[in-house]
Amino acid sequence: MQVLGSILEAVGHTPLVRLQRITAGLRPTILAKVETLNPGGSVKDRIGLRMIEDAERRGLLKPGGTIVEPTSGNTGHALAIAAALKGYRMIFVMADKQSPEKIALLRAYGAEVVVCPTAVPRESPESYYS
Repeated sequence: MQVLGSILEAVGHTPLVRLQRITAGLRPTILAKVETLNPGGSVKDRIGLRMIEDAERRGLLKPGGTIVEPTSGNTGHALAIAAALKGYRMIFVMADKQSPEKIALLRAYGAEVVVCPTAVPRESPESYYS
């Protein structure tokens, strides 16, 4: 059994599974990458971690830094996991039409969530779209 030092080391190490039943009688081997087995349950875990690592490498994100990002779902979740484990402050901007569960999940990782109204004029400084 492999023991990892951090859950971030598990990102992207998802299995390939042979699809036998739905490909019965077909000549090529068909495989599926099971990305739901990433720590956050999504292929977006790879993206979130890589975005942070790239910003670190380029010197755009330094220890104790803050990340501000608009999100509506899985990319935000992935960023929240990586930011929490790497010690970054995370601020997400979300539209008010997102589910309370998505907002609660981000907050559970320690992120601040700014919920912006969608029922205001687009040019309003409160608008999610501005």
